[in-house]
Amino acid sequence: MDEWGVDVALTGSQKALSLPTGIGIVCASPKALEATKTAKSVRVFFDWNDYLKFYKLGTFWPYTPSIQLLYGLRAALDLIFEEGLDNIIERHSRLGKATRLAVEAWGLKNCTQKEEWFSDTVTAVLVPPYIDSSEIVKRGWKRYNLSLGLGLNKVAGKVFRIGHLGNLNELQLLGCLAGVEMILKDVGYPVKLGSGVAAASAYLQNNIPMIPSRI
Repeated sequence: MDEWGVDVALTGSQKALSLPTGIGIVCASPKALEATKTAKSVRVFFDWNDYLKFYKLGTFWPYTPSIQLLYGLRAALDLIFEEGLDNIIERHSRLGKATRLAVEAWGLKNCTQKEEWFSDTVTAVLVPPYIDSSEIVKRGWKRYNLSLGLGLNKVAGKVFRIGHLGNLNELQLLGCLAGVEMILKDVGYPVKLGSGVAAASAYLQNNIPMIPSRI
């Protein structure tokens, strides 16, 4: 935060930490805490001062905490530290690239057209006008036990989302891509089964490093 000049950073437990939803994590700099004293923002559920008061008392939490999620967070952080943040970022880069190659092999397009906007955590896939993308999501869940994301707001019915974020490895991604291919076939899209998996596999086979702890 000091290096980037960030005064307030926040995230959710489901964002790259591989936990269920339920914890909001907020980090605030001394400058931000000082600004709180004169800020006029309305406070209802969350007030930093509540937490600061209980920190000083040594109990840390002004409300009943979600203990099981805190234990999960401890375990998730242990996994992150074991793999190393640089390795995690590189893994997500591989997963994102492999997914985009699969989408290209299917003859479909990434909703994000410019490369500088590509995401290494989720890929939104545009479907042809004759397909309702919500049917892809429903079929994935009901037939293949595969959870895909819906298109939201302006792209509702036009895209489905493949998430590749968190504690996910390359072989798990390939299983997901194989499932998407079967779903596309089910809803009438002329995909060649194995095309996307092959494109992703070829890329991953040339770019997956050895696991450091097993060398």
